[in-house]
Amino acid sequence: MKLTRFALPLIAAAALAGCSSAVKLDEPAPVETRTTTPPANTASQGSTTPAAESRVATVDLNAQYTEQVRDKRVVYFDFDSDVVKEEYRPLIDLHAKRLNNNKRLALTLEGHTDERGGREYNLALGQRRAEAVAKSLTLLGVGGAQVEAVSFGKERPAAQGSGEEAWAKNRRVELKDK
Repeated sequence: MKLTRFALPLIAAAALAGCSSAVKLDEPAPVETRTTTPPANTASQGSTTPAAESRVATVDLNAQYTEQVRDKRVVYFDFDSDVVKEEYRPLIDLHAKRLNNNKRLALTLEGHTDERGGREYNLALGQRRAEAVAKSLTLLGVGGAQVEAVSFGKERPAAQGSGEEAWAKNRRVELKDK
């Protein structure tokens, strides 16, 4: 019992002594200094002018997003519906990125309907359509103050006529910069 009482501290002391000789903390580590010579300029033989540094072009995301949405500003709807179709999700996502990138930008969302139905009904349907697009944008992080939903009902048709082709073009929400 007495032997193990003295053997354990001796083994621990020997292990510590072995480790302490490997690294000396009070001496600074050696630092190697390397110098490099620039590669020879093969285009102008013997010229000693340094090569020009490459510059990284700055990226203006606001200008890029504005250019991308320039001709993508209309969301079309099915008859008597205020549900945003899946095919317009990328367009709304792109507008959301633009608005999130610049919090000073704002959109007016103008809801429209075709000529069928009464004036009050179409004003309400146009408002629901504009609010559906506004909700999609706010779900993507756009501030509520950046979007304003308004309805024009059937008062401002995009296409004249009484056929399905004209009606389909009139069931829309236009995204306009404020």
